[in-house]
Amino acid sequence: MKQIKIGQTNFTGSAIALGIMRMNALTTDEAIAALDTAHDAGINYIDSADIYGHGRSEEVFGKAFKQSSLTRDDFYIQSKTGIYENPELDYKTTRYDFSKKHIIEAVDGILTRMRIDYLDSLLLHRPDALMDPAEIGAAFDELQTAGKVRHFGVSNFNPMQVALLQQGISQKLLINQLQFSVMHTGPIDFGIHTNMTDARSIDHDRGVLDYSRLHNMTVQAWSPFQYGQIEGNFINNPKFPEVNAALQKLADQKGVSKNAIAAAWILRHPAKIQVVIGTMNPEHIIDSAKGADISLTAQEWYDIYLAAGNDLP
Repeated sequence: MKQIKIGQTNFTGSAIALGIMRMNALTTDEAIAALDTAHDAGINYIDSADIYGHGRSEEVFGKAFKQSSLTRDDFYIQSKTGIYENPELDYKTTRYDFSKKHIIEAVDGILTRMRIDYLDSLLLHRPDALMDPAEIGAAFDELQTAGKVRHFGVSNFNPMQVALLQQGISQKLLINQLQFSVMHTGPIDFGIHTNMTDARSIDHDRGVLDYSRLHNMTVQAWSPFQYGQIEGNFINNPKFPEVNAALQKLADQKGVSKNAIAAAWILRHPAKIQVVIGTMNPEHIIDSAKGADISLTAQEWYDIYLAAGNDLP
């Protein structure tokens, strides 16, 4: 599979990563099948978060990983923390917590659930308005010195938040995980509509995609087949006939699935984005992974962009 460089390191990861948010619904055997399928398809990158399935996703992963024939060297494993769920209130109350105590305790919990000795990378899940870069830096230093986390990054941060955090830590932030897909194009819409006054000219993210490129941060695209925040899948959704027709046309031409074309559309961007797929279905994992081997022309890329309801000035 196509490989991309991860941040400012010498490590390269698969262009398609496997997110395990939905692994909590699987049996151990089903989880083993998902991991084996991903590995066989060339995926060497696992993405998690401590809140996925209220921790259950990492527990299932840990049990399946240990019972599989896979080794720790087969995967670059990352998780995210910083969102606190209150189990005493049936997980209905959430808040953010970037305190040193919470970050360190969260990593210990992640390692225990996933049955591994270290994380290749830890991301802060969403910006905490109360974050203290110096306190976060102290947590990162302790985790790195202890050998529990090798690298660090963020998720859903805007450029100013990244710069503020980077000032207070000694490690280079390697990753920013952002929502980006055929049906979630905000990070590029405003650039296309520069010097315009329409709604698409509004920059909601402060140029985060361009900032990431300038600072050699790897962007990981989450929910690559979703529309809205996480409202549903746009693939084969009758709400979106035009984009599905465009995806199907190219899928037929190239002998792959619409999912593969949707993934290839993200990978065509020169930011060298890594696509995080969340399916646990082995067949869908194989189909989506094929997107890493598809090269779209600029015209094909723009055809899909326009079919998704976008316009060009």
